Amino acid sequence: MTNLFSVLLTGALVLGTGAQATAGTPRVNAREHRQQNRIAHGVASGELTAREFVRLEARQAKIRRHERRAKADGTVTFAERVRLNRELNRSSRQIHRQKHD
Repeated sequence: MTNLFSVLLTGALVLGTGAQATAGTPRVNAREHRQQNRIAHGVASGELTAREFVRLEARQAKIRRHERRAKADGTVTFAERVRLNRELNRSSRQIHRQKHD
């Protein structure tokens, strides 16, 4: 009986956190993934220095923190989505500049 309860509780926790983690930002997640790939490609090709890499990664981490904060209540508002997209746009421009300087 106790094992069944723990399995059900664990399943509910996994499903609950999974639903919250994907709450309303599939486009933001896709853009973050593409930007991460661009950064990785820049490092592999030598277009980005270690210092540039660290700065770009810090910017991406900041965007992920803002996304987590926006998702915390279970709903990403229009204003939060606009802010995330603005941050992603800035980050994308910075990646381009750093790869082509």
